[in-house]
Amino acid sequence: MPTPADPTTADPNASDLSAPQSEPTPLHELDALPDDLLDLDAAGLGRLLDGPTLIHLSGQRQPPLFVSVLMHGNETVGWEAIRSVLRDYEVGGGERPLPRDLVLFIGNVRAAAAGMRHLPEQPDFNRVWPGSELAHTPIHDVMQQVVERVAARGLFASIDLHNNTGINPHYACVNLIDNRYLHLATLFSRTVVYFTRPRGVQSQAMAALCPAVTVECGKVKDRLGVEHAREFIDACLHLSQIPDTPVPEHDIDIFHTVARIRVPDNVDFAFPPATAPLVLSPTLEHLNFRELSPGTAFGNCGDARPPLDVRDEWGRDVARRYFVCEDGELRLRLPVMPSMLTCDAEVIRQDCVGYLLERYDRHLPRRS
Repeated sequence: MPTPADPTTADPNASDLSAPQSEPTPLHELDALPDDLLDLDAAGLGRLLDGPTLIHLSGQRQPPLFVSVLMHGNETVGWEAIRSVLRDYEVGGGERPLPRDLVLFIGNVRAAAAGMRHLPEQPDFNRVWPGSELAHTPIHDVMQQVVERVAARGLFASIDLHNNTGINPHYACVNLIDNRYLHLATLFSRTVVYFTRPRGVQSQAMAALCPAVTVECGKVKDRLGVEHAREFIDACLHLSQIPDTPVPEHDIDIFHTVARIRVPDNVDFAFPPATAPLVLSPTLEHLNFRELSPGTAFGNCGDARPPLDVRDEWGRDVARRYFVCEDGELRLRLPVMPSMLTCDAEVIRQDCVGYLLERYDRHLPRRS
């Protein structure tokens, strides 16, 4: 397998990691952790890794657990958690054998070096997995290769680790309502979100192969989030099986994502005290995971039509179903629960304002 880049022989005149690449990004594969890799924070990984990297580590059980980190370069919880876990085991310099084979995928190291979700010339790494609806890029090919490589090995389970930009509880996401997937999710949190859009995310691609979850671990640099993620990874490594028995209703709060909220590219928005056609509330993220009543204000708007692009899971425009402009305020029309609402203007432009959820408890399966 290819060896990692050696920083001692790197060209001192080479361009910065955040500079645009002229060649397609290849997938790098390793069968051991490079020396000193675990000593690097997310921003420094580019010193040893040339790009997206798949690392195969041997343990006591098979098939492997798949763990992906840094799908978004500024969401560092996954890397902080996995390097802490690996230090406990022989593969990372510890004394104990790894309980199960592990395949670690480290994603956007160039964006991590810049502290960004993704670089301007890059697609979002968590929107380009098989099933993506985005225009094809070389990174789509990388993710296709990852899926093909791990499918050939077989997988025990898959976990993708993320931070939130807004204030949210720690929660897990699934793309398939199946008892095994729900058991895996509730190992992390009793709060579980089921979604089918956006497409092209890691957990959707892996859900075709094994129980798969995305875990949202709070804000960046939250040590509780890192420790929670660490405990979850280690617990997954120690599982002998994932049950397919029903999850007791009192052990899970499950919600369904019914809409994604975006600001159209041609609509200017701001936060107070700035002015714009759409002025979003500076306390927006405090509404996350609260069951809101009709009339709850999300901000101020000047038009009669809500200045938002709100799409349901089939891509239909549902802005007027959920929002109305009344007396200069952007208000909810229906009772819903939002998630991932953010006051980060860059994230809003690159991705979305947030999502709307509804309770889904009555859809719990009896047995898969």
